[in-house]
Amino acid sequence: MAISEQRMEASAFLEAARKSVVLDVRSPSEFAQGHLPGALSFPLFLDEERAAVGTTYKKVGKAEAIDEGLGFVAPKLQSLAAHARELFHGQEQRKPLLVYCWRGGMRSESVDWLLRTADIATARCDGGYKACKRHFNHILAQDRPYVVIGGMTGSAKTEVIRALHSQKAKTLDLEGFAKHFGSAFGNLDDHAQPSTEHFTNLLAWELMALDLDGASGPIWVENESRQIGKIHVPEMFHKHLRQAPVLELERTEADRIAHLMSMYGKASRKSLIDAFERIRSKLGGQHTQSAVELVEVGDLASAARIALVYYDKTYRHGLDRHHLTRAVDARGLQPDAVATLCRRIHNDWNPWQLPQTSN
Repeated sequence: MAISEQRMEASAFLEAARKSVVLDVRSPSEFAQGHLPGALSFPLFLDEERAAVGTTYKKVGKAEAIDEGLGFVAPKLQSLAAHARELFHGQEQRKPLLVYCWRGGMRSESVDWLLRTADIATARCDGGYKACKRHFNHILAQDRPYVVIGGMTGSAKTEVIRALHSQKAKTLDLEGFAKHFGSAFGNLDDHAQPSTEHFTNLLAWELMALDLDGASGPIWVENESRQIGKIHVPEMFHKHLRQAPVLELERTEADRIAHLMSMYGKASRKSLIDAFERIRSKLGGQHTQSAVELVEVGDLASAARIALVYYDKTYRHGLDRHHLTRAVDARGLQPDAVATLCRRIHNDWNPWQLPQTSN
């Protein structure tokens, strides 16, 4: 008896995707640009095959494009079914494999039919990845009780966010999603960042997880500009951060320089010099040259002090946009102690009128 077709709306599909094997049947380049977090690339067409089919469709017609596509797919049917069968039977609890393409059209329909024919249970996303992205935008646009951790460069804001996470508070690690520390020095290793599209997917996915968690309390997030490295933070989300209450970490200059040294002290001199050169136009030629010379002789603390002059001016300008702010005396404290202090101050302040949380 043939396995019946099962289709799911995007919201239900995304909820099921957290506990199921998800197959993205779009081309590898589409997958690389952005995909559902945790999904596996399971392309029906390679990039060049998809391009050829698209060209035939535009220049000749739909029937000819379908024939060309069948020619590409036919030799792959056995291997696709075998791979899917391994994934299906490899689950601890056998759930339908979830399948999506760009719009829920011919590619996902074809793979869905193939797998069901091979006696593999499946469910297909109605509207495909495009519908999932619309749902992600809906998630990002919703207002939530965000609380922003602010502070000058070197205040260890990211470490405090991670300490809050360890204390079971709700957190968003934007720099972790972006794989960048958010400044000219934020990616000295020059490792690949996700695309803005995929960053958006990761952010919405995590917000959905926090919604499903059901626990009360604020969502803690680090103060970030609209851009983290090459990534643009979605405006519909960022506007909520600009309106959110801020806990401003107060640190001594010595605290901040020590933290920057712990982050960047082992970086190569070339990468540090390149970072200073990237902010030359804003730091000024004389200050940049002084910083470069200090890096060359190994006086990284003095070079960091010059960088702080620039970043402090930039930060103060951004802080003026926030109206709800409380100071946190974090001088000399480790991130875990600062996290505990932030929770205590937030509970006393309680700008969102939330149920009280334990410290």
